[in-house]
Amino acid sequence: MTDVRFKKAQFAAWVGIVGNIFLAIVKGIIGWIGNSKALVADAVHSASDVVGSFAVLIGLRVAQAPPDKDHPYGHGKAENISAIIVAVILFLVGAEVGFSSIKSLSAAELAAPSSIALYAAFLSIVIKEGMFQYKYRLGKRIKSQAIIANAWEHRSDVYSSIAALIGILAAVLGGELNIPWLIYFDPLAGAVVSLMIMRMAYKIGYESVHNTLDHVLHENDAKKYRETAEQINGVLHIDDFFAREHGHYLIIDIKIGVNPQITVEKGHEIADEVKKTMMSKFSDVRDVFVHVNPYQDNYKYHDTTNGSLLQ
Repeated sequence: MTDVRFKKAQFAAWVGIVGNIFLAIVKGIIGWIGNSKALVADAVHSASDVVGSFAVLIGLRVAQAPPDKDHPYGHGKAENISAIIVAVILFLVGAEVGFSSIKSLSAAELAAPSSIALYAAFLSIVIKEGMFQYKYRLGKRIKSQAIIANAWEHRSDVYSSIAALIGILAAVLGGELNIPWLIYFDPLAGAVVSLMIMRMAYKIGYESVHNTLDHVLHENDAKKYRETAEQINGVLHIDDFFAREHGHYLIIDIKIGVNPQITVEKGHEIADEVKKTMMSKFSDVRDVFVHVNPYQDNYKYHDTTNGSLLQ
């Protein structure tokens, strides 16, 4: 991870930490004063995002560490691991929010929330959507699964705040219009919020685990890397090609076919050229492992090392 990339990702993590602390305090206080179960649930969601942002920050720091004896491929997967931690935290918070909301529904009496809770929910929607847009675009640009996961945390908070806003509005109207059953919309909104949180947690966790388990790029995604290797002088055939995602960067394993008549030294030079070209052309390629095979063709092949056509 370059210093520039790390600084951008670190700043984004701190934006999430500060923003979520502010929203958790505001929504928690107003939800308590305004007697809104949905807003209190939303505040707990924002508080969980603080923990998630810290997990992302730690993951980014670990991922920045250079390769060592125990981790020769680098520490890039630390970002995926932090994303998994975010998903687990998110799921547990969602379950707790759901339990609290269901418990409120079973209460003997429910009081209508105050209209002040509406303003807090709307403020949360505006701030959280802004944070999502900022982090999601940054995460895509710098290829950080942890930042993208953190961005989806913010988007899930937008959904939960919208659900809270609807529930609070219905409950407020129920109190003002003396329609008792509308009051139940507030805790029901809290329950809906919990399902949204857990669903988002599952999606984040699934994608992060998938990327952690040595996920290789699909054929379409790997096409530009493969075509670059094929065009290098001396490479007659690509026998095998795997581009493994290792956090925010790629590790490429490739087997190339070369003219069986050339020397071992010449084959080694071609392999070096493959590695050098791939790493210089693509900034996301951290390392390239090249295995050289003699290329066999029943008919003929072109020896690009000296321009001759062999039968």
